[in-house]
Amino acid sequence: MAKWHLIWTLLLFSSFIGIVIWAFSAARKQDFSEAAQLPLEDEIEVATDLQPRGVKQENTNG
Repeated sequence: MAKWHLIWTLLLFSSFIGIVIWAFSAARKQDFSEAAQLPLEDEIEVATDLQPRGVKQENTNG
């Protein structure tokens, strides 16, 4: 029974190490940078869509 516990522990530990290496690899840096900017992009879009109350939008079509 102890043999199975050892195998299971080594399997899980090696999986954990593999995930850590994958997550912190240089190839993933660009993906994580883009994902980190997503909440900020959403706030910028919302802020530019808002208008103060009582302000009429001017017609600039000519």
